[in-house]
Amino acid sequence: MSTLGKPANIFWHECPVGKLERQKLLQQKGCVVWITGLSGSGKSTLACSVGRELHTRGKLSYILDGDNLRHGLNKDLGFKPEDRAENIRRVGEVAKLFADAGLICIASLISPYRRDRDACRALLPDESFIEVYMNMPLEVCEQRDAKGLYKLARAGKIKGFTGIDDPYEPPLNCEIEIQQKDGICPTPLVMAGQVVSYLEEKGFLQEP
Repeated sequence: MSTLGKPANIFWHECPVGKLERQKLLQQKGCVVWITGLSGSGKSTLACSVGRELHTRGKLSYILDGDNLRHGLNKDLGFKPEDRAENIRRVGEVAKLFADAGLICIASLISPYRRDRDACRALLPDESFIEVYMNMPLEVCEQRDAKGLYKLARAGKIKGFTGIDDPYEPPLNCEIEIQQKDGICPTPLVMAGQVVSYLEEKGFLQEP
């Protein structure tokens, strides 16, 4: 029997210490930085660089990396469309909890489908969901191919690989877009600076 669906006889329990109190304790505002893009576009590199920069500023963040989560939380999921949707749904719910805890949650996933990313955005106040699009050309991502996945996909050994035989739907209204300039990819430090500057400008790095 399926356990999915809306459960009955379950009630929300409010606690005396809320998000505002936690944010004041941490002297920052909780939010979700959602990094999306093709495999090899630099999502994990950016996530780690942003996390390091925030740490040096005394700000608490946590990275939810798509591959890492498939070793634990999402290890029961494959790569069929319904599994991908559930993968993103779970990460969105966990990211929401981190943001509610007052942390800056950095989610780094291909998350190829627009509807799934939009569903995660809908979980939070809109200004607290910062979508970062790693807009790198497919040929650049394929040249990097650190995991050898594109080679396997081109050889037909991996089916449904994003960018090859499965679509990637780019964001329509992302908060931050990172791309090449004059054919050169920005350095991790420059990319991280772009994200952290946005967080600073929007007031996430100060006490509410």
